[in-house]
Amino acid sequence: MASFFVEGNLIDLHTQSIYPARVSVTDGRISKIEKTDNQYNNYICCGFVDSHVHIESSMLTPANFAQLAVLHGSVATVSDPHEIANVLGLKGVEFMIENGKTVPFKFCFGAPSCVPATSFETAGATLTAADIEILFQQKSVYYLAEMMNFPGVLYGDAIVHEKIELAKRYGYPIDGHAPGLRGEQARQYIAAGISTDHECFTYDEAAEKLSYGMKILIREGSAAKNFEALAPLLHEHSENMMFCSDDKHPDNLIEGHINQLVVRALNKKVELFKVLRAACLNPVEHYNLPVGLLREGDAADFIVVDSLETFGVLATYIDGQKVAENGQSFIASSRAEHLNHFNTSPKQSSEFAIKAAAETVKVNVIQVLDGQLITNHLEREMQSQNGFLQADTTRDILKVAVVNRYNNAPIAVGFIHGFGIKEGAIASSVAHDSHNIIVVGTSDEYLSRATNLLIEAKGGISAVSASEENVLPLPIAGIMTDTDGTTVGHQYAALDAQAKRMGSPLHAPYMSLSFMALLVIPALKMSDLGLFDGQKFAFKPLQEVYK
Repeated sequence: MASFFVEGNLIDLHTQSIYPARVSVTDGRISKIEKTDNQYNNYICCGFVDSHVHIESSMLTPANFAQLAVLHGSVATVSDPHEIANVLGLKGVEFMIENGKTVPFKFCFGAPSCVPATSFETAGATLTAADIEILFQQKSVYYLAEMMNFPGVLYGDAIVHEKIELAKRYGYPIDGHAPGLRGEQARQYIAAGISTDHECFTYDEAAEKLSYGMKILIREGSAAKNFEALAPLLHEHSENMMFCSDDKHPDNLIEGHINQLVVRALNKKVELFKVLRAACLNPVEHYNLPVGLLREGDAADFIVVDSLETFGVLATYIDGQKVAENGQSFIASSRAEHLNHFNTSPKQSSEFAIKAAAETVKVNVIQVLDGQLITNHLEREMQSQNGFLQADTTRDILKVAVVNRYNNAPIAVGFIHGFGIKEGAIASSVAHDSHNIIVVGTSDEYLSRATNLLIEAKGGISAVSASEENVLPLPIAGIMTDTDGTTVGHQYAALDAQAKRMGSPLHAPYMSLSFMALLVIPALKMSDLGLFDGQKFAFKPLQEVYK
């Protein structure tokens, strides 16, 4: 690799100073940093790192995710391949690792700790402690990914603790996932060896966990948006905080990545070096990532930006290779093997019917909250219509169903408030964590139509109404495509717009939909086995008869 140099005002995170410099690169590493007397209009900075993301939620392969991410100054991700593992097991994790190696980007994958996430849903695969040890032995991962089974940690589940002890033995950090866990239980969870949490959604919760020694990731994704609540903590706790997206849909990835959080934090008057510590330095140090930090001898991973206010990315370098410049990515889109696990047959509208238990019943209804993964539990009175319960668009009580994609099985159907669709249905096989089909709609006919589009495509997202019927196929595990990111982003945006034309007020209807099956986040969610209470960790009756 040829030698070259880049000049600009160097942002030195180690001395917390900015000075004019020439950065020389030889064979992919920084060979020399020299101060100069020149004046520059540009700045040289460490590259950005997303400290927790599921690449699969972008609906893109790692290679095509990288094609977009480098445009925004990202050089690495701390990536949990939990989603594909729930579909394909170890084979899926290995697919992500190998695909990531095909491009000049630093994907630092973890070993998924909770596959399946719970025993209350049907997943496509299981990832055992033996599988995790294979990944540790191969040194193909960098950490034990989010331990979502916090009850298992607290109450001594043998399998959970076997995985935790494996990570400790091999010297890997352990990521957490404990929304709302406070007090002594939070202390106990952290004492087990859990080092981070990206699920805090209030200032007080994050501050408490910081006080116990946990590192807090500020999450701002396509659905869960916690930046406004947690950003003020950067003033005093930047040494123990990082930025992450967790889940980023393709249209949002076109717009920006961690760079957006950097600018927003600066606009909140957080000091520059505290912001960049969270965006660049802390993830590299915490996870021991092979990412350079603008020191002599480091890998030449850095960005050139236009100003300290806008952080507009002029160029991105990874291992000394220029991978993006002036809005153009030099990472080419690539094809990938279409691994999948989709074995269910087309569904009839009658399979979505809910038989009424009485003429008048009390129904337990999920309430979706815009910008949050948590939901509320509502109780609503509903009347039988010819012996069945139907959606009620006048009260925005729609049907929500989860269809087992791995086998032919009865469909679990419930009710949900907040999606706002007036006529039609939207469906997705990106449904955390087991990635069965989840569908929301106004009638059994629309539910079956939206579902069958995905069954025919072997995965994707769809929308149907009286006037439109569209689908974005996701042929890789039913959750990703190897189509280039820009094309996928535009296709996704068109479906998002259709859902909003159908009446949905949600900022990201499909991202919100994908989390309505995430059982480990309270209060109510839908499994393919029924309505689930995420606080009691038990199934809940859909209907209750008045006495």
